[in-house]
Amino acid sequence: MLRGFATVSYYAADLAAASAWYSEVLGIEPYFERPGYLEFRVGDYGHELGLIDARYRPDAPEQPGGEIIYWHVDDLQGAYERLLELGATSFQPPIERGPGFVTAAVVDPFGNVLGIMYNQHYLDVLARD
Repeated sequence: MLRGFATVSYYAADLAAASAWYSEVLGIEPYFERPGYLEFRVGDYGHELGLIDARYRPDAPEQPGGEIIYWHVDDLQGAYERLLELGATSFQPPIERGPGFVTAAVVDPFGNVLGIMYNQHYLDVLARD
């Protein structure tokens, strides 16, 4: 039934600032843009990260929370520190979840929770493919 995520969407009241921030974080520019929406292709499988003008956000709590999508990173501590240096705030500090699995999460400058994870299973699947 679930085969993998197609697009992760974040909302931002200042879409231009969010585009610039994520371009800096990812080291790439959006590949697709429309008024009120843009997308980046990210990582080994070209997953989509969409940024949507906050005017289109469904009713949601004012505080960050809910589901967290964790993006694999090779250097969790380095990625976590870089996100903080770029203006994110800590949502969850690095936590070892077991051998080969460490997670952390930040709140981006636009109020979205961005999860990062060192995930040995991800690397095993990548090596297999």
